[in-house]
Order: sequence, then structure tokens, then C-alpha cells
Amino acid sequence: MEDIAIKLVASPLLIGAASLVGRRWGQSVAGWLVGLPLTSGPVAFFLALDYGAGFAVRAAAGSLAGTAVQAGFCLAYVRAAQVCNWPIALMAATVAFVLGGVLCEITAPRLAVLLPLAVTALALALRLLPRAAAPARIAIAPPKWDVPARMIVAAGLVVGLSSAAPLIGPQLAGLIATYPVFASVLAVFAHRLEGEPAARRVLQGLLIGLFGFAGFFAVLAGALPTFGVTGAFACAALTALAIQGCSLWLIRRRGIAPRTR
Repeated sequence: MEDIAIKLVASPLLIGAASLVGRRWGQSVAGWLVGLPLTSGPVAFFLALDYGAGFAVRAAAGSLAGTAVQAGFCLAYVRAAQVCNWPIALMAATVAFVLGGVLCEITAPRLAVLLPLAVTALALALRLLPRAAAPARIAIAPPKWDVPARMIVAAGLVVGLSSAAPLIGPQLAGLIATYPVFASVLAVFAHRLEGEPAARRVLQGLLIGLFGFAGFFAVLAGALPTFGVTGAFACAALTALAIQGCSLWLIRRRGIAPRTR
């Protein structure tokens, strides 16, 4: 019950903050922000407390595999959005996520393989992603209900996706927890309001932000058996923040996001 309450409060606040960040600093920075493990990280923490470090290590491995699957999600959405509207693009991206998850479950790659796999998938997706157009200001002011609607949609998706997690095992639960709920909401609303290039910038920012996500779960899976729950999560969080700082510098350096807005 407490877990659901946290999601009902934290999820809308995060998506609301990311939406406002997108308006202030651009869609790419909003996507980068939700690349942090702000949902799957706490899920792994509660799993470690409730079921032990071994269970959490397997969940972290699933989340690390989910990083590569998210790369497929982003690429599928952008490719579909070039010729279709947002419902079809979101459906195509979700199908890509499901197929990637099934492939990971069938092949069950070892933990040592998952980090190189995730990094390679992210780099390849960034390489194949069409170049986004230069950020443009919104011609029409968004409606007053825009941000509240995003918050409601995000809360519903998070609760719905996580409700089945205890029934399907740690690794699959960790993988499902990586479904890019926040990025989906941001991309769909950006697509609907500003068009496909805006959604593309959200997902490009997400791909860059996911390097920190991968670092978090790689360190977590390796450190849990040695350092325990508190020490492992502290090391993983510091690693993710360090990588995110570097990736934000890259976003600004390459002009993917404007310096002022």
C-alpha cells in the first residue's frame, strides 16, 4: 500500500517537473532527466529490503538488460513517428520493447555481458536516430490542462505496469520496470503539441541519459553482494550522477539543447 502511495505521489511530481524543465531548457534535457533510474531504482531498493540482496541483484540485471531494450523503444518510436501519428508510433515502440524483452528473457545473457550490450545498443540507437531539427519555440501556448494531464497519465501507467511485478520474478520485474513511462508521456505530449521533431528530441535526450541508468544498475548488481543494500545503492547513485553530469555537458556541448530558453 505504501509503495502504491509513493508512486501515486512521486510519479506525477516527476513528470510535472520534467515537463516544466522541457519548457525551460528544451525537450532533450527533459528526456535526459527522466533517463535517471527514478522509478526502477526505488523499485530495486524495496526489492532488496523485502527479499534480500540476491533477489535485488537479479532485478538489477533485468533492469540493465532493459537499458538495451529502451534503445529499441526510442528508435522504433522515432522511425514510426516520421510517417505515422503518435498512437501508432507509441504502439510500434511498445511492440519493440516487448520483443526486446522477450529476446532478453530467452537468451538470458550473463551479467558480465549486459553492460557492454547496453552501451552498444545506446550508441547504435543514437547513431541511427535521424538528426533532430533545431529546437523551436512553441507557436501556441499549451493549454492549462497540459501538465496535469501528463501527471495523471504517468501515475496510471506506473501503477498499472508495476502491479504485476511481484508475480513474475525478479529479473523480468526489473526489465518491465524499465519501460520508459515518463519518456513515453513526454514524447507523446511533445509529439501531439509540437510535432515529430519535438518527440525526437525527447528520446534523443533519453538515450543520452540512459548511459547513467546503465552505470547505476551495473554498479548496483556488482556491489550488492559485497557492500550491502545501503553501500551498494550509495555507490550506484554516485556513479549515475557522475555519468549524468558528463552526459548533460555533452548535450549542451553538441548543441542538442539550447543554453537558454
